[in-house]
Amino acid sequence: MAKTWFITGCSSGFGFEMSKLILENDGRLIATARNTDKIKHWEKEYPERALVIPMDVTNQAGVEKAVKAGLEKYGGIDVLINNAGYGISGAIEEVSDEEYRKIFDTNVFGLMNVTRSVLPVFRKQKSGTVINFSSIAGIRASAGLGAYCATKFAVEGISEALAEEVRPLGIRVIIIEPGGFRTKWGGSSMAFASKHIDDYQQTSGKTKDFIATAKMEDIAAGDPTKLALAVINMALHKDPPLRLALGTDSYKGIKNKMEQVAKELEQWMHITFSTNY
Repeated sequence: MAKTWFITGCSSGFGFEMSKLILENDGRLIATARNTDKIKHWEKEYPERALVIPMDVTNQAGVEKAVKAGLEKYGGIDVLINNAGYGISGAIEEVSDEEYRKIFDTNVFGLMNVTRSVLPVFRKQKSGTVINFSSIAGIRASAGLGAYCATKFAVEGISEALAEEVRPLGIRVIIIEPGGFRTKWGGSSMAFASKHIDDYQQTSGKTKDFIATAKMEDIAAGDPTKLALAVINMALHKDPPLRLALGTDSYKGIKNKMEQVAKELEQWMHITFSTNY
C-alpha cells in the first residue's frame, strides 16, 4: 500500500478507520479534520508516513495550504478521499435557509474545494483516484432527510460528470454509497432542523424521532472497519466501478429504487413518447 492518501474528516467514523488502516499497512497519509486532537499522535507514531493537518473543507485557502503541505512532505498524492460531511434531519419546510446553505457548504462546496485543489496535482502526474462519499441517500431520498439527500444527489452528479472529464487524463473517480453503519452519523455527525411543524409528525417527524433516540453505533448492520477495507481495496483495484454500494441495506434500497424508476418509466412511456414532433 505504498501510496499517498489525502483524506478529509479523519477524526472519527469512516475517515478514522480508513486512515488507521492505511498507516497500519505502510501507506503515506495526509489526514485532515477540523479538530485533530484525537489523531495528532499519528505523527509521532508514524513520523515518516503521517501528516496531520487541521483543515475545514469550507475554507479554500486552508484546503490549498493543506495540499501544499502534503506535496512538500511526499512530493505527490495518489488518492483523494472526500469523506467529510454531516447530516441534518427535518422536513423540507422545517429546514431553514441558513441550515440548507451550511450543509451544502460542507457536503458539496467543501468537497469541490478539496477536489479542485487536488486535481491539478493529478493532471500533472497523469494519474490519481478521486473517491467521493455519497450515500444510499444519494440515490434514494426519504422523508426527514431531504436536505442531506439533496447534498448527496449533488455529489452523485458532480462525480459522474467528473469521471467523464478526467478519464482521458488517467484519473479515476469512484462514488461510495454506504447504507447504515455503526458510526456517529446519528450522533455528533447529525444536526436537527431548528423549526418543528406538527403536520409532518407522521412522516419526517418519525425519522427525526428515530435518529434522536437510536444509537447507530450499536444497531446499524454495517461494520466501519470492513467498509474501510473495501474502500481501500477499490482504490487499489485496476478497474474499479464508478459506483460502489456498501452494506446490504444500501444494495436493497438502491435496487428497489431502480426497479421503481424502471416500472414508472415503462408505465408512462406512451405519454413520454407523445411529446415528440
